Amino acid sequence: MPDLPDIPELIRLAVAARDRAYCPYSNHPVGAALVTDAGEVYTGCNVENAAYPLGSCAEQSAISAMVLGGGRAIRELVVVGPDDAPCTPCGGCRQRIREFAGPDTRVHACNERGVLLTVTLDELLPESFGPENLNQR
Repeated sequence: MPDLPDIPELIRLAVAARDRAYCPYSNHPVGAALVTDAGEVYTGCNVENAAYPLGSCAEQSAISAMVLGGGRAIRELVVVGPDDAPCTPCGGCRQRIREFAGPDTRVHACNERGVLLTVTLDELLPESFGPENLNQR
């Protein structure tokens, strides 16, 4: 299994993504950086539009970039919001993460200086519905 980038590097990448967010309606910029099981890193930022709230979350953007790049499994995820409060993924993003991550995948809510909160996907989305539920008879 490839080495993971260290958390400070993922935070740096998520902050750089956050700083490019387009959020004129919420004024809540968010950046995300994820690493796949192959050790590849993908980033994303939130993008809003005038038909608010029909936009894209940072996690959703990073997952889309991962899929476009051929990735299918999230090993670790960092999310950085606009301030020092932990910015955890919204409900929709929790389900999107669940599509590509296992119950032990770590999700880190961070600020520019470090990790504020770390949870597993199972803690973030307990008793979740996932792809394997559709394959059961």
